[in-house]
Amino acid sequence: MKPSKKSLKRSKEIERKTLQGIIVNHRTGPRTQRSKEYILRFPNIETSGKAAQLIGRKVGWPTGKRKIRGKITALHGNRGLVRARFRKGVPGQALGTPVEVVG
Repeated sequence: MKPSKKSLKRSKEIERKTLQGIIVNHRTGPRTQRSKEYILRFPNIETSGKAAQLIGRKVGWPTGKRKIRGKITALHGNRGLVRARFRKGVPGQALGTPVEVVG
């Protein structure tokens, strides 16, 4: 099954822009808090369809000279939020700070 021209156009639109998102929260459960998994929100992405195009992309949180790298792994809800798993745990001060799509 070939992807439609409309979906290809949308994916190219997202690829062209340098996206910066915001770390919203840790991924939590009833008794646990996963320190390597965070929920991210990107501006202008408000549906799960648009957010699904970001799955598999790499993200980075800047820490001075370096970036803590992660990967967008799944959707979170129906409003365009995504889950990202970082290699190292990102500190709690990262909540509300920007994160950018690297690749």
